[in-house]
Amino acid sequence: MNLGITTRVDAPFGNAVERTRAALKDNGFGVLTEIDMQATLKAKIGVDMEQYLILGACNPRLAHRAVGVDRQIGLLLPCNVVVRADGDGVIVEAMNPEIMSAVTEEPDLEPVVVEATRLLKAAIDSIA
Repeated sequence: MNLGITTRVDAPFGNAVERTRAALKDNGFGVLTEIDMQATLKAKIGVDMEQYLILGACNPRLAHRAVGVDRQIGLLLPCNVVVRADGDGVIVEAMNPEIMSAVTEEPDLEPVVVEATRLLKAAIDSIA
């Protein structure tokens, strides 16, 4: 199982972030959190790194269904989507929802995982 669903974008970082936000929205996900790793690590420990943004994406309908099956699944929510500079391009990758099934081994989560995977894959594929 792959850790993430990934694509590479040949665009400026800001453009890739906007395209990612739009693709997530078009597929039913909102962005609940945003962590600017580059700024945070520079401010907290003086480390320089490439542009690296973590977006906490959530599809409320799917999150509700998942939490209804297993209350602890909230530990794996929201689904992280990383946008990071890579040479002349940008890598965009979303957490693979199959991780939820693998970690919990809860068969009733499978329909939620399948739909979340389909929607995240559609979002990531549309960015390229």
